[in-house]
Amino acid sequence: MILAVSLFLVTLIFIIWQPRGLQIGTSAVAGAIAAIALGVVSLADVWTVTSIVWDATLAFIGIILLSMVLDEIGFFEWAALKMARLSGGNGHLMFVYILILGALVSALFANDGAALILTPIVLAKMKHLKMNPLAMFAFLMAGGFIGDSASNPLVISNLTNIVTAGYFHIGFWEYAKTMALPNLLSIIASITVLWIYFRKDIPTHIDISQLATPESAIKNLTMFRLSWWFLGLLMIGYFIGDRYHLPVSVFALGGALVFLAIATYFKATKPIMTIKAAPWQVVWFSIGLYVVVYGLKNGGLTTYLAGLITQLQALGNVYAVIGTGFLSAILSSVMNNMPTIMVMDIAIGEAGNHALAYANIIGCNLGPKMTPIGSLATLLWLHVLAQKGVKIGWGEYMKVGLVITPPVLLVALIGLI
Repeated sequence: MILAVSLFLVTLIFIIWQPRGLQIGTSAVAGAIAAIALGVVSLADVWTVTSIVWDATLAFIGIILLSMVLDEIGFFEWAALKMARLSGGNGHLMFVYILILGALVSALFANDGAALILTPIVLAKMKHLKMNPLAMFAFLMAGGFIGDSASNPLVISNLTNIVTAGYFHIGFWEYAKTMALPNLLSIIASITVLWIYFRKDIPTHIDISQLATPESAIKNLTMFRLSWWFLGLLMIGYFIGDRYHLPVSVFALGGALVFLAIATYFKATKPIMTIKAAPWQVVWFSIGLYVVVYGLKNGGLTTYLAGLITQLQALGNVYAVIGTGFLSAILSSVMNNMPTIMVMDIAIGEAGNHALAYANIIGCNLGPKMTPIGSLATLLWLHVLAQKGVKIGWGEYMKVGLVITPPVLLVALIGLI
């Protein structure tokens, strides 16, 4: 167990630190190779892990690829400008509308898509509007938070969702139906708590006359119009796939490639550059890190966690749901939600109450907001901001995250009871 934990911690440090620009996938694969060499996991374990994460990883790549093409068309910039215009210059309304947009983007294009694509657009608009530093911090922190807190509604909304749905064989419709109320409560609680926390920093009036019109953001009108129909058909495809038990990646990645081909035909994108820019490192990151995490399972961690979950179940459903959610949240905040989701999925499976998988998802999606290292989306978000010259320190981040996360998490978990 000590060897498995030590190897996991070293791998996680390299993933977060990224010395000399070392890619996250490279660090994860190196950790996996070390785990095999040291006997922490076997080659059979590698196959088991790959069978668990392949669909989730390819689906995630597809979702991000689709988002990138839509971004090149001007889809997200149009949406951001539309929301800003709808506010009528009321700063508080703009704050709420931007959070609603973040929730929608996270639901349909995953939390990582929101972090990678929506964040730089919103930041650019705020700079254009000459917002003061406190107002910019409020909008950015709130946008980063909603990206994760609203990533519960669909299987495709978060990599953790796809992994868990695949592990417990949860269908697309069954998942959406169960998570509808918790996600709605999470969004309402997030907007409320964020507004209360940042209300003094939000400007009362913003001069939106400086902003361009939403229509000016559209770079290819034909593809923009077509994209609405395509997204609707893709969503129908997910439900059809659920009916016939097809992997999510068939529609997520397959749909993205079809959309890329259509965009190429209408000269709205450069396919080679778009494919190269896709986050392929996530493939190696998912498989490599999960192999390392499987070593924790072999070391007995999941058995210990299964014991805790069993004790919570003995106290009743309310304690089991809330306890499991907060256990996942705390683990995610200190060891990242990607390893946590697998460890907790296995533990829940051992405990025999598969219904707690939903509490695990909510905990793993919201809990990471307490610390900067909690999720890949937050790490990407911080990286995007740093590239744009905005640096948010760990203390500054946690001062907000530790206050805001617990009440929102509790409200979301109540939706499962």
